[in-house]
Amino acid sequence: MTRVALVHDWLTGMRGGERVLEALIGFLPGAEIFTLVHHRGSVSEAIEARPIRVSFLDAIPIARHRYRWTLPLMPAAVERFDLSGFDLVVSSSHCVAKGVRPPPGVPHLCYCHTPMRYVWDQYDAYFGPGRASLPVRAAMGMVAPRLRRWDRATAARVTAFVANSHHVRERIRRLYDRDAAVVHPPVALERFSPGDRREDFYLCLGALVPYKRVDLVVNAATRLGRALVVAGDGPEASALRRRAGPTVRFVGRVTDEEVARLLGRCRALVHAGVEDFGITLVEAQAAGAPVVARGAGGALETVIPPGGDAPPTGVLFDAPTVDGVADALLRFEATTFDPLRLRAHAEGFGADRFREGMRRALDALGRPGEAARA
Repeated sequence: MTRVALVHDWLTGMRGGERVLEALIGFLPGAEIFTLVHHRGSVSEAIEARPIRVSFLDAIPIARHRYRWTLPLMPAAVERFDLSGFDLVVSSSHCVAKGVRPPPGVPHLCYCHTPMRYVWDQYDAYFGPGRASLPVRAAMGMVAPRLRRWDRATAARVTAFVANSHHVRERIRRLYDRDAAVVHPPVALERFSPGDRREDFYLCLGALVPYKRVDLVVNAATRLGRALVVAGDGPEASALRRRAGPTVRFVGRVTDEEVARLLGRCRALVHAGVEDFGITLVEAQAAGAPVVARGAGGALETVIPPGGDAPPTGVLFDAPTVDGVADALLRFEATTFDPLRLRAHAEGFGADRFREGMRRALDALGRPGEAARA
């Protein structure tokens, strides 16, 4: 049997990247997981059941809850993983996982959620004025150029790239001068179903981090006096609570079952960030919930706006401003959506298509493709 090493940036919660990892271990039997930091019990039973090896960062107390603060140490940590004895390396990377050192002659397939967002397209969202303290901004000003050079150079350690969207494929081409196949992430369609009735609240769902731009959604809902439920947790939580009006309710981190229930009942999912793919946008449609989203990035590949030949599944907006979100909500309220049509559209992003695409990518490497059929 082919011995497979699965390298993932960190295991601290079940988000889109972890859904992909869960799908990968489903058809890579016996794969062992390597990750920088593992918060035990924070991910699914399927992932927790696999052998999980952590880096030296996991032993640093600050990394338990502030793992992003160890960003300058992450390249050294991922390079220290000993992958000797493995026949295939598969990385699931949005930060440094793709920089792992495979043994000589061993193929490395990288499923790239995005090139390292913290030093490229989302640098200002995390470290710009108003987002980080002056000492942190000064430190990152010195560290970021080195991280960018490392990120570019280590692309050569990847035998083949798979991008999670055409949007990310273009970013890989621009930053790494490499091409990539496109395989959209899998949506667990069986977890979602359209509810019997929609309730009068909008939903904002996901990690409360800068690039998600939850602040725009909170401000727009407050201005319009619309009910909004914010589900998720993260470093922006306190600031968001301070700016929210009385129609905004925060419910914190929620279970998978609660996510499905909220998506099945909400008026619409509202998302103002630019997503690399945006698996939550597809999950919403699988639950019959329309989407109000920024018209950029992965949303252009997953949301059908009004005005075309196909039935709409959401409303897109261009301006990343409170006015832009508020206008989109008003346009949404003047549009009719069919939950069954939304569900039918989401079915084009099921797990079967993901498995087929990844098997093709593995087959292109040669014999390691047999690992997906073992």
